Amino acid sequence: MTVGLLTKLTLLAAEATASGSFFDQMAARFRAGKSGMYPIAICGVIALAIIIERIVVLFFSAPINKDGFLRGLKKHIYAGDLDKAINYVAGQKSTPLTNVVKAGLMNVPKGEDEVQAALDEASLRETPKLEARTGYLAMLGNAAMLAGLLGTVNGLIQCFEAVAHVNPADKATILSQGISEAMNCTFFGLLIAIPALIMFSVLNGRTQSLINDINETSVSVLNLVVNNKDKFKNLTVSAGRDED
Repeated sequence: MTVGLLTKLTLLAAEATASGSFFDQMAARFRAGKSGMYPIAICGVIALAIIIERIVVLFFSAPINKDGFLRGLKKHIYAGDLDKAINYVAGQKSTPLTNVVKAGLMNVPKGEDEVQAALDEASLRETPKLEARTGYLAMLGNAAMLAGLLGTVNGLIQCFEAVAHVNPADKATILSQGISEAMNCTFFGLLIAIPALIMFSVLNGRTQSLINDINETSVSVLNLVVNNKDKFKNLTVSAGRDED
């Protein structure tokens, strides 16, 4: 048992050492890239902030169980109780989908056309909240890649200029070191660009899925209102009298 424990501790220590050496190596490469690394680092920090914020919104704040939500809503609409339907929606988690549905239900007494207009208007208002900032990830990924290429080209230019003024015996060493340093910019540029572009695709797909849910639910709610309009007849008549 003691031997097994010592073995596990040895493996954990080896993993910690390997992890430390990896980060030390990354830090050394970053320093080797010199000034060319700073634009890449800025792109990386901004991209990371956007990714975290969008993940929180698109995967935790905005989603709702669409099918369960509609099942609960149908019970009140089939019963012709608009107030309970609105209160049911208001009692749910505030999401773009529930905000759109609530806007439509609030206009049921005014007629079908007003419900459709309210659903469309609310969809146009809520959709940009889902699409916000995701598009910047593609730009930041491309910018990081181009910044890495720029740093590499600049590093190579400085390297060849330095080689022109040294002894022939030292040229090979200085050239190899200079090229190695210059290529670190490309390495870090790709290290930022690849995850940013992947997350752009993932978040864009998630956004489109949520937008599709809003559109589908809007149509379902409109159909429910139209198919059960006789149950809301008194509401429509009283609303019309109030307007008169």
